[in-house]
Amino acid sequence: MKRLATFFAGAGLLLLATCGHTQASFAQTQQIKSWLCAVDRNGNDDAADEDEVASCATVAGGGHACPIGRTACLLGTDDRYSCPLGSQFACLSLDGESPPSCSPHACIDTSINPVETDVPVDDPGTLADGTVDADGNCLGTIEIFGGRNLRCRPPGLSVTFQNCCKDKGKIVKDGMGSSISSIGTKIAVAKGVFTGVKAAYTAFRAGATAGQAASAGANALIVGIDPTSIAISLAINFMMEVLLQGCDQQDMEAGMLRGSGMCHEVDTYCSSKILGICVQKARSQCCFNSKLGRIIQEQGRPQLKAFASGWGEVKSPNCRGFTPQEFQALDFSRMDLSEYYSEIEARPAELIQNDMKENVDAYMRVINP
Repeated sequence: MKRLATFFAGAGLLLLATCGHTQASFAQTQQIKSWLCAVDRNGNDDAADEDEVASCATVAGGGHACPIGRTACLLGTDDRYSCPLGSQFACLSLDGESPPSCSPHACIDTSINPVETDVPVDDPGTLADGTVDADGNCLGTIEIFGGRNLRCRPPGLSVTFQNCCKDKGKIVKDGMGSSISSIGTKIAVAKGVFTGVKAAYTAFRAGATAGQAASAGANALIVGIDPTSIAISLAINFMMEVLLQGCDQQDMEAGMLRGSGMCHEVDTYCSSKILGICVQKARSQCCFNSKLGRIIQEQGRPQLKAFASGWGEVKSPNCRGFTPQEFQALDFSRMDLSEYYSEIEARPAELIQNDMKENVDAYMRVINP
């Protein structure tokens, strides 16, 4: 795996470039065998919010009753119950003894009408597997500040209404080193997050407790990277929390990176439906190897015609990096990097920007003589 990197030494800024290609996505159907009712209670055209999906109760003598909008039935002078919501809605007693009630909402048998769930895009980012020459120089496409498509899920049916997009704070510290020996470790931070999260999720699925799985994840996370780049205690607490909430591996990875300011949220889309009704949303985002990468992507794309369509499709956004030619065309004087400056050493912004420009120019002369 060949990665190209140049430090903006004066500013402590890291430039990440990769040679390779990007993998596509796929989808499948997930079944939840139970009776459910789904109702758009807040009028936003889906039933993916809390209290909009519920399990239906089994009624004595057969049938199922939706608890959403349940209303007590009225006893008439003929000693028969009627539903005040309309005669078309049945009055049912859950246990056969208590007064009956009715609901205007139908129950859905998910064994017949399964919940259809999109499998998240398995995007490893631009793989460093392109052709190189004898000196290790990339002969294919070089991508600078490339990212990966990740999704996390806010409260909804698939995550039992837990928030798998919850940020836990700045777990991953941005690459700001000025030592040449630290280049490799700074580049490996985002990869280390994936390795650690995968180890934690695998251990938990194999029967480990949340604490044991989080410890395994933390140990795997710091292998091969600078331990000072990770807030270990926060990482452990974060992994324990999301594992217990039923979040999956990609929820964990996205949460860790987005909480550290490395992700650009593209938009929200429906990831699970039943009979065409959305019951789970997902937040699509492009996550980068550093906070700086995210900032330059956000402010650089509007300057380039190649990104006229913005971030692309919400379910599979375009998270690719800049080509050398595109990167060289960026006007850094039009970018506001104050968000990044505030986290690095106290130097005047003008000096940092000048140092960065000089190092970018030097880098471009090497890869594009």
